[in-house]
Amino acid sequence: MDAGSRSLEVIRAVPWRRATLVWMLLILAETLNGTVREIFIAPVLGDLRARQVGIPIACVLIFLIAWATARWMGAATRQAQFIVGLWWVALTLCFESVLGRALGYSWSRILSDYDPTRGGFMVLGLAFMVIAPVLAAKLRRP
Repeated sequence: MDAGSRSLEVIRAVPWRRATLVWMLLILAETLNGTVREIFIAPVLGDLRARQVGIPIACVLIFLIAWATARWMGAATRQAQFIVGLWWVALTLCFESVLGRALGYSWSRILSDYDPTRGGFMVLGLAFMVIAPVLAAKLRRP
């Protein structure tokens, strides 16, 4: 079996529909997290600090959802789990971009969330999102 065939097998082994449904649950949880952050945390800590505090909370939510859905999702191999994490990140980046623009944010403001030199730590949350399915599946194994 050549490398191309193996790659195709890995892609076929990814439970795309279930991974997307789990991502929808993730985005719902993150939207609620963002709403709570904006209403209760931002007025106390300020916008940037509230967004920074929101990243570890988001990582916990991501992990809990990934852990709770790991068996149901059915990504059986580490490669498939890693691809699921990458899929979640791609969907999240699209969602965040569209939502940010719909809310009237400039591209500079949207990208600032991903730039650590400007205080944005979203890149850490996305990095965690990539590995969350692998970690969750590993911890779900008997």
